[in-house]
Amino acid sequence: MGAADIVPGVSGGTVALVLGIYEDLLTNIRQGARALGRLVKGDPTGFTGELKKVDWAFLLPLLGGIGLAVIVLTSVIERLLEEQPVRVAAVFFGLVAGSMVVAWRLLVRPANSDFVAMGLVAIASFVLLGLRSGPVSDPAVPLFFGAGAIAICAMILPGISGSFLLLMMGMYTGLLDAVHDRDLANLVVFLVGAVVGLALFSSVLDKALHTNRNLVLAALIGLMLGSLRVLWPWPDGVGSPEAGTRLDDGTVVEGTSGTALGAPEGDVLVPILLGVGAFVLVLAVTEVGRWLEARGAAA
Repeated sequence: MGAADIVPGVSGGTVALVLGIYEDLLTNIRQGARALGRLVKGDPTGFTGELKKVDWAFLLPLLGGIGLAVIVLTSVIERLLEEQPVRVAAVFFGLVAGSMVVAWRLLVRPANSDFVAMGLVAIASFVLLGLRSGPVSDPAVPLFFGAGAIAICAMILPGISGSFLLLMMGMYTGLLDAVHDRDLANLVVFLVGAVVGLALFSSVLDKALHTNRNLVLAALIGLMLGSLRVLWPWPDGVGSPEAGTRLDDGTVVEGTSGTALGAPEGDVLVPILLGVGAFVLVLAVTEVGRWLEARGAAA
């Protein structure tokens, strides 16, 4: 999940869905949200009690793996994105496409309404990921809170990248500037917004999965389908300068870049093979996971 979050256009939620831990992740995040709710209400005893219900044996290794991947792999993936953008985009295109197949298999007797939801969400995400938005100049403190609350939702939504949500809100540059200038006040506000947004959204999504699982899964598949626009390798979906990046002449790249679609050209064969290989890898990992789960149940 950490490696996926590093790449623009790829969501860690997609990886969680493929590995079969998505619903467990949502459940534990919602439990953490309940604990925070108790703390806000001034109930430290209830806060402690709710925290004990969190599956820390599951959550801590997961968070540790995400953090380790971000620390160790950021420079590696960034270098690959710069040196082999088409091939890297093709690999992640195949991974997300395979994830869609995995999610599709989770649907139980899909109804017409599920197909409609899938199509509408796919079209909406495809269009939204192509929007361009200039950066908000000198954003106010409440905007940092709102940006954190909205962007963090990408962590648990397969197919949506947090950086692109920030781009569409025009807050990507503002956040980069806050990090660069060590503006702790705005960064803390952003993190508080992220915690609040994650707590609220995870609760809503977890409840929706339990009440109308098929419809939610169909919408998630639509998100992943629409997000393939970002990963289309020709022209590369990840090799252009990211919005908010300062160029050598001092200018700042504005809006989303790399979302144009074109016919395959130049380096074609190897990216196609890599994409197909990534697609097959996702399905293979899923089958291995099913086999291990069945074996564990039998034991």
